[in-house]
Amino acid sequence: MSRIGVFICHCGENIARTVDTAAVAAESAKLPGVVHSVDYKYMCSDPGQAMIKQAIAEHQLTGVVVAACSPHMHEKTFRRAVAGAGLNPFLCEMANIREHCSWIHEDREKATEKAIDAVRMIVEKVKHNTPLKTIHIPVTRRALVIGGGIAGIQAALDIADGGAKSSSWKRSPRSAGT
Repeated sequence: MSRIGVFICHCGENIARTVDTAAVAAESAKLPGVVHSVDYKYMCSDPGQAMIKQAIAEHQLTGVVVAACSPHMHEKTFRRAVAGAGLNPFLCEMANIREHCSWIHEDREKATEKAIDAVRMIVEKVKHNTPLKTIHIPVTRRALVIGGGIAGIQAALDIADGGAKSSSWKRSPRSAGT
């Protein structure tokens, strides 16, 4: 059985100005599998991250949903916090209610309704997530440029300037006419 924690960020006034974050937290608490739901002014702050860690320990959470800004901005922040509490970081997902709800709506009721739907969808996603492990794959910094025109020469120069190993290939006299 899933034990999901939902954390709604006000993002100062970025989200809370348009989205009723308390209502989103209250509706999220009613979702199947959600055992903890709360809203906080700055979820990405140290106290906000500590709140997530504490909730994971107190409620034995099996997944975390953070409804806040873009995952491009703070997904790593929240996944580090979750990992710091002993939960697999890939069991943490974000609902982007800043760019997808707050910033594009003027109607507070519609923005709040959309934020509730976004959180509901991400809660369902987290229920089906599986713990993953990060892998590292070595990359050999080599490239082959085919073509000696302007684009080919520029590509070769850019790759060489980027630090990739270079080697030259010369056409053999035998293949020159074929």
